[in-house]
Amino acid sequence: MERRDFLKRTGTAALCAAGAASLRAPAVWAGGERFAWNMVTTWPPSMSVLQTGAQRFAERVREMSGGRLQIQVYAGGELVPPMGVFDAVAGGTVQLGSGASYYWAGKVPAAQWFTSVPFGLNAQGMNSWLESGGLKLWEQIYDPFNLVPRPFGNTGMQMGGWFRKEINSVADFQGLKMRIPGLGGKVVARAGGTVVLLPAAEIFTSLERGVIDATEWVGPLHDLRMGFHKAAPYYYYPGWHEPGSCLELLINKKAYLSLPGDLQVLIDCAAMECNMRTLSEFEAGNGAALEELVEKHRVQVRRFPDSLLGTLKKLADETLEEEAAKDKTSQLVHTAFKKFKNEIRGWGAISEKAYYELIV
Repeated sequence: MERRDFLKRTGTAALCAAGAASLRAPAVWAGGERFAWNMVTTWPPSMSVLQTGAQRFAERVREMSGGRLQIQVYAGGELVPPMGVFDAVAGGTVQLGSGASYYWAGKVPAAQWFTSVPFGLNAQGMNSWLESGGLKLWEQIYDPFNLVPRPFGNTGMQMGGWFRKEINSVADFQGLKMRIPGLGGKVVARAGGTVVLLPAAEIFTSLERGVIDATEWVGPLHDLRMGFHKAAPYYYYPGWHEPGSCLELLINKKAYLSLPGDLQVLIDCAAMECNMRTLSEFEAGNGAALEELVEKHRVQVRRFPDSLLGTLKKLADETLEEEAAKDKTSQLVHTAFKKFKNEIRGWGAISEKAYYELIV
């Protein structure tokens, strides 16, 4: 599917969101074939922003289509295991899925770049890269799996994680058992840590019982609700490993192409709305949640030492080149990502970076 065709059908994100809010489907869509789809996610039931966002997406699709497209949403484990989402959508067991592309690194190594890259792009940077050609690459690497990807939200800048001990140097990563997926996890492994992959529902118990020594998740809003402050006293920043993590909507390509064109557009527009609203929800809630963690729960918020961040940056650069060299597709995506990052570096330095330095 050509990126330009996608843009022609969807228009701008703002137009989609505004249209979604104002149209009342029964007055717009008269008659037509009806479709009943299922959607599975990697998230636990009732998880705010992520699982509730998927449910809101389904409701928006129902409203805008006048009931022509009904989507039943299942949380992780309700229909398929959380880490079984990719295969379920690719195989046609269900039509839709939601998660993060780095969960599928074992199947599609290049997919990791479409969630987040250590010391890479922030949320706006990721959206801009996808707009300027990244989405087309994403579509290309998923096409052999009968999948169509769409950006489906962003966590924004994450925290560096929860730790049961202080982290002062790279030596403190030696033997550290940490839940951290994606390319960031490979950097931690390079630093001497042991990476443990766990679905969201298992993280707190594993941290509380000492099965793992540390975990990253998202940021204050979610981390407070996950209760990590009850199991680990140290909360580190910045989130060098995931500066702007893009979430994904997985669509079974055969099912997608079987829809009338207007319903394809509708799904794309609803996904765009979800992409914007998810980031806004996280950003809107993180401030108050951080204040509660510090003031009420006395969480010790620590900044990673500059010397450690410098070492991690060096290890990240080495890791990215090594991972990209493993297959041609990863090299293609990595090269495109680096090129875009370098292109926008100058603008970022005199726009947002300069402004934040002014007001902090």
